[in-house]
Amino acid sequence: MPAPYTGGCQCGAVRYVLTGEPLTLYACHCTDCQTRTGTAFGLSLFMRRDALTVEKGEAVLFEMALSGGRRVRRRSCAACGIRLWGEPVKLPDTVVVQAGTLDDTSWLRPVAHIWTRSAQPWMQFPADAVKFDMQPPHMELRKLWQERTRTS
Repeated sequence: MPAPYTGGCQCGAVRYVLTGEPLTLYACHCTDCQTRTGTAFGLSLFMRRDALTVEKGEAVLFEMALSGGRRVRRRSCAACGIRLWGEPVKLPDTVVVQAGTLDDTSWLRPVAHIWTRSAQPWMQFPADAVKFDMQPPHMELRKLWQERTRTS
């Protein structure tokens, strides 16, 4: 599905539009994502930062340190608390949109599953799924996305 993509928080106070094409999309099964989402994995949609525009409301910034000293920056709705996107410190030109906040999620197909060593034991991966036990290089995930979009 071509851009633009629209989305927002659960209460409707924040609305955004993505005007560019994704850089990659993957499912992360790490324990941080499981805790943050309250479920088995998180879907991370990497976009160029300049492709994201807030059309309504304000996404407030929340910063915290994770184990190992890694810092995370997240934007959420002040009213309902839904996390909308992250702002990676090491990749300042990108945002990581929480894919479930898009209005239409029917086209989302992750190119890989990462941190599968932490996946819930009942998780059944598709037979053709690309899986990584831990964190692969980000450029490898981008390459997988590029290969998929060229063939579809």
